[in-house]
Amino acid sequence: MLLIAGTVPIEEMPLTCGEVEADGEELVVDGRHIRCNQGTGAMVSAALATTRYLGLEPPQVLLAGDIGQGRGSREIYEYLIANIAGLAPQVLSLHYWLPDMNLTRRLCAAIEKCSVRPVLIADAASMYSAKAAGLASFFDIFTPDTAEAAFLSDPVATHPAYVRFMTYNDTERMPEVIQAAYANGNAARLMLVKGAVDYIVRDGKIIETVTEPDVPVMEAIGGTGDTITGLVSAFVSAGLEPHEAAIIAARANRMAGKLAGVTPASGVARVIERFPEVFKRFLCEWSGVCATGGVE
Repeated sequence: MLLIAGTVPIEEMPLTCGEVEADGEELVVDGRHIRCNQGTGAMVSAALATTRYLGLEPPQVLLAGDIGQGRGSREIYEYLIANIAGLAPQVLSLHYWLPDMNLTRRLCAAIEKCSVRPVLIADAASMYSAKAAGLASFFDIFTPDTAEAAFLSDPVATHPAYVRFMTYNDTERMPEVIQAAYANGNAARLMLVKGAVDYIVRDGKIIETVTEPDVPVMEAIGGTGDTITGLVSAFVSAGLEPHEAAIIAARANRMAGKLAGVTPASGVARVIERFPEVFKRFLCEWSGVCATGGVE
């Protein structure tokens, strides 16, 4: 089972847990409708499109509203801490929430007590809390963009806005940034660094780069990094090795943008709706996933 947890910018939304369904460009969880235009919604939508194509059960999601005050974030942390052993997800993917070092440490301690440890994936602010808590290496997969990679490489920065060295716009220096993140103990076992060049890194070694198709306008579309994390999460839950899931996710995201003919004014839903076509045309070529039901 794939469990995705994160906040959504809906102040009045209570803690909500359940199987997710699609309703046009919206998601439905326990009767509540969520937009998939960016953030956790875009991540969940990409994962749902993937599991549907593969004939797998839809993701379970744990969501709460939070507009920066922290209530919804704390509810998600506490729910996971209390229930992660019983939920027993195969893959746990964490997204937006207000970083909290103490709650992150408590969550990781609860995960250590699970009879079967889930594959642990983090994007966005869940990476920030992992770094702040000194637990980045406890995670299996991080999916930072280049600015977040620079943040992970900085031993003292508390947020991507406060990195001391603005290396994230320098593609040539990105391998150096990645190495620094591992050297400082602020990287997961595997990282997919998202940018003009997508870097797939395992234990500090760059094992693959993805540059094609080149669709620069996707950088201007909110949510296109979140969709990559959703793809990775779904492919790992389908049985792919983390590095295989990361490579395919990077390729699929780019190809969906190309087939959609996106412009800077496009919404991420336009990319997501192309995933089934991308999978049908390329997934068997890229991997052993050629039919429904997971990896052949």
